[in-house]
Amino acid sequence: MSELRVETYTMPAGGFGPPSPLPPLRSLSRVHRKITTHESVPESARTYLGYGLDTGILPYTIQDDYDRRRAPRAFRVAVLENDVLRATFLLEFGGRLWSIVHKPSGRELLYKNPVFQPANLAVRNAWFSGGVEWNCSIQGHSPFTCSPLFAARAATSQGESVLRLYEWERIRGVPYQLDFSLPDGSPWLLLHVRIVNPHNEEIPMYWWSNIAVPEAVRVLTPADAAYSFSYDGLMRRIPVPVFDGVDRTYPVNAWHASDAFYDIPEGLRPWIAGLADDGAGLIQTSTPRLRGRKLFLWGMREGGRRWQEFLSEPGWPYIEIQAGLARTQIECVPMPANTEWTWLEAYGLMEADPNQVHGDDWQAAQADVQARLESSLPADALDAAFTQAGRDSSRPIDEMLQRGSGWGALERLRLERTGGSPRWGQGLEFDAASLDREQAPWQALLETGEMPWADPAEPPAGWMVQAEWRALLEDALAHGRGDHWLAWLHLGVMRYHAGEVDSAIDAWKHSMHLDPSAWALRNLAVAAQQRERHDEAAGLWLDACAHAPGERQLAVECCTALLKAGRPEEVIALHEGASAGVRGHVRLQILRAKADLAVGDLDRVEAFLVGEVDVPDVREGEVTLSDLWFELQEKRLAAAENLPVDDALRKRVRAEFPPPAHLDFRMSG
Repeated sequence: MSELRVETYTMPAGGFGPPSPLPPLRSLSRVHRKITTHESVPESARTYLGYGLDTGILPYTIQDDYDRRRAPRAFRVAVLENDVLRATFLLEFGGRLWSIVHKPSGRELLYKNPVFQPANLAVRNAWFSGGVEWNCSIQGHSPFTCSPLFAARAATSQGESVLRLYEWERIRGVPYQLDFSLPDGSPWLLLHVRIVNPHNEEIPMYWWSNIAVPEAVRVLTPADAAYSFSYDGLMRRIPVPVFDGVDRTYPVNAWHASDAFYDIPEGLRPWIAGLADDGAGLIQTSTPRLRGRKLFLWGMREGGRRWQEFLSEPGWPYIEIQAGLARTQIECVPMPANTEWTWLEAYGLMEADPNQVHGDDWQAAQADVQARLESSLPADALDAAFTQAGRDSSRPIDEMLQRGSGWGALERLRLERTGGSPRWGQGLEFDAASLDREQAPWQALLETGEMPWADPAEPPAGWMVQAEWRALLEDALAHGRGDHWLAWLHLGVMRYHAGEVDSAIDAWKHSMHLDPSAWALRNLAVAAQQRERHDEAAGLWLDACAHAPGERQLAVECCTALLKAGRPEEVIALHEGASAGVRGHVRLQILRAKADLAVGDLDRVEAFLVGEVDVPDVREGEVTLSDLWFELQEKRLAAAENLPVDDALRKRVRAEFPPPAHLDFRMSG
């Protein structure tokens, strides 16, 4: 029989702190925002491109408080094990499947990063590489990538152990559930996924299972074409495996970072595998609802190599093979009202003929893997397991192993108080013990009819944008209940998120009238910046920093606004007057270097760049450091040779003055 236990797993880890208190009123810049479709992309593949991608990330907040000073950390993990496989999950970080060991051979089937190193690649900023990540609801990485999910022990009707992970996702307002099982003697880790749309209207839905495997593999899947997306924003349909004379199913042949979304024909069994020189490696398959398959790679040029080492250690390169609901990740799919979607995924070892896998005949390579998959896990056996897992998914939990956020419990309370009932079934337990400080103001609003006052010097907790809660808050204020700064601050955030900018500004101004706070000033600054009132925004941010001088995120936003307003001297003054903890943060140091460059202090900029500058939160696609290097060289060269800084000089600088490796995160030419 399989066994489920909780233990600790220790590895070197970067520091990881609490999320920012500031509501993310502006979407993070995303490299997949601008899409140009090549004529090779058929109309049938364009139907939902861009659908459901403009959500922003409220009510979640940014997780940007982490560093690269690694020290041993004991992670709480769940281990699900039978005679063939041992699967390890990082409970505190999105339930990430960190390792699958094939016990008879001792082979690790995933890329198991030797370190835990957060970096700025997800919708909430913090992300880390390795294992299998579960991405539900919105484009990009899950809001729970670096947050705990609920974790519970359950059982199948046959008495076998089930690890159940689940949460209430607040952007779409949906519960989702992951049930992992290892049947007795099975070489397959099974995952049953369940997503519920409890609303009376259609919603966009997104799911991708992101599977990290070693880079030195050939990626196989039953497709002869793919939709290629590179970081210049162009999407085109290309043949598989060879395009432009290069076999792109070998990641080490790729020069630039790119995505390949495989076009698996309708009716074929979906699967994807990463197989090493010996023909062995991980294979993932699923029931048909999970139709999409993808390869992501960093590429072999300097920036891609830099990213690989930045996320891990030298000598630990990886790629991702992925499985999703849609054809690509540049779209969501419409999920009908009052609908439940389920599917089954299977993860296991594939041992194929290396001569076939690495031969010149692509169809023969596909056929060999397909035949072995069908022999080990026939499609009808997977379907039968799916049916049984569906029945078991409604069984109640036996033991709570870890609690996630309290938002599901709060939604349950709201439904019960307003005469409704939760639609997620008895298999998901959002209990009162999960409620904490973040939900407290909203629970009080629900139970007493007003939001309690709080000290404006303290960061507010628990942003909310759900329409039903906005109605409760507006009703309270309309009747004079809880008419104070915090209630109006929250109402302004709700209005801003809904696109009602003028009324949001009115709410924040009223909040300031009742009790001045850094939080209302900052939100007014964001609104002014969005309207390109750069001087006004910079002034508001300066006032916000004066109210909360210890908030590092405020200082970063303020200096960014000052530079945009053409006020570099004030950046320098703010940086020099800040506390040591704020002044020493590398993002503030970068902004200070930009200000120094603007005022002509080139020696100080150079000293900063050639030093051991190590930016924990470099964004995927960000070229701030290399651009700063180039701008410094342009000014140096222009002064030395009495030349204008024009396109010719910029081209020359890029050819003659490549940035040092520690500054180079460029992902395209």
